[in-house]
Amino acid sequence: MASDTDFAAIARALFLQAPKTTNFNRLRKRLRRQAGDTIRNYGMLSASKEKARWLVCLSGGKDSYALLGILLDLKAHGNLPVDLLACNLDQKQPDFPDHILPEWFASIGVPYRIETRDTYSIVTEKVPEGKTYCALCSRLRRGILYRVAREEGCDSIVLGHHREDALATFMMNITRGGRLASMPGKLLNDAGDVTVLRPLIETAESDLAKYTAALNCPIIPCNLCGSQDGLQRQLMARRLQQWEAQAPGTKTSMLKALSQVRPSHLLDKDLFDFESLTPQGDDADVP
Repeated sequence: MASDTDFAAIARALFLQAPKTTNFNRLRKRLRRQAGDTIRNYGMLSASKEKARWLVCLSGGKDSYALLGILLDLKAHGNLPVDLLACNLDQKQPDFPDHILPEWFASIGVPYRIETRDTYSIVTEKVPEGKTYCALCSRLRRGILYRVAREEGCDSIVLGHHREDALATFMMNITRGGRLASMPGKLLNDAGDVTVLRPLIETAESDLAKYTAALNCPIIPCNLCGSQDGLQRQLMARRLQQWEAQAPGTKTSMLKALSQVRPSHLLDKDLFDFESLTPQGDDADVP
């Protein structure tokens, strides 16, 4: 689907009020380079001759604002040959300021869609008191976004998950789920018609926080799931922070480990054929 949207002008509008400091310019350039590398490394750009269209999902949190800013920056530099459509799913959470994102989108001129669905009532009705809402909320949200992507002619939905999200998911799957799994950079949905992309999956959360603060993005806190006391993801995130403080570089090493898997050194019989692993060579040479 072709678009005549001037994304370079949108990027200029976004960065107009950004600091002109060396530190911010370095941060901006580093995040743009990291996202570009991730997009290439995980094959996020379609090989099809038809120009791709991405549905960029914004919740109003710092990570999704950063995602859109970095993608716009890549487009402005001619490094992202796709059309972008910003999208917010208004889940009718109590006191959600539904005017903030539409006003912000309009202020920079980015194409957008607001999808309103009352998933809040479903989640609070189905989830027992004292339990966290995240799993059900995520499933409902993802299904709606797949539908919106199809309606808008988008072949991908793009999410703002970052390095810490991937590591927290990895550790939660190990300690609570009994499996080795994390958040992939690229995922094909079950129907096989929409990909889920995470261009920031190798980017540090702290850098994204600095980035959106510098751009003065109007952050909307999540009062439905992300701020619930006792949420296991929050607890794991704090543990990761503690490990990093005790041994700087821990997060970098853990992320590297996720991309250097050795099936022969794990215990998954379906992933590696241990049964046929037998010594080779002349028995006479064995002492």
